[in-house]
Amino acid sequence: MRNILSILILTGILFSCTQAEPVKENEAKTSAQAEIIDYSAIDSDEALIATALMAAPEDKRAESKVIGFNMAGEFVTFREGTNEFICITDNPKQDGFNAAAYHKDLEPFMARGRALKAEGKTFKEIFDIRETEAKAGKLDMGKAGSTLHIYYGKNANYDKNTADVEGATYRYVVYMPFATGESTGLPEAPKVSNHPWLMDAGTHRAHIMISPKE
Repeated sequence: MRNILSILILTGILFSCTQAEPVKENEAKTSAQAEIIDYSAIDSDEALIATALMAAPEDKRAESKVIGFNMAGEFVTFREGTNEFICITDNPKQDGFNAAAYHKDLEPFMARGRALKAEGKTFKEIFDIRETEAKAGKLDMGKAGSTLHIYYGKNANYDKNTADVEGATYRYVVYMPFATGESTGLPEAPKVSNHPWLMDAGTHRAHIMISPKE
């Protein structure tokens, strides 16, 4: 009797084990299928707006202003905003993806840079002109600590459901005009990945770089 009972218990255990495997396999298949995203090209003004908003903090996106190049190559205001963020769309005429969101106090600095670039000025010329103007008090750099959020990647494709851009990641910039390593305690060159450091120290464009870990 004991032998029969032991055989029945063992059979039950084996049956349970063999039944559990297909469930796990199905769960694995469902998980793998969920990870497959059908990315679409960013090929409309609506897509440009949606992906630009991804640069801003999630709770700020609904009320952020959006500007940038439209699909026709014109620099426009897509919509006005009511909070402190201005989002700038990816330029559809350039390879890859690069959108950003910055504090509205940085708009004079950003707008001046765009205007000088439109005039055909080089990066160095733009830097030098804004440096002179900032030192003379002609260019408002905003308050120290104003931030720029950059959302960028190699591919200009996005998920229409979430607006996530394929392979994109974030980099953050905190502007600290004329700050130095001595005044902040930050290194003036990158030391390790994802470690904050001060770029363009001592200039109008001094800013804390916070890059993704590589």
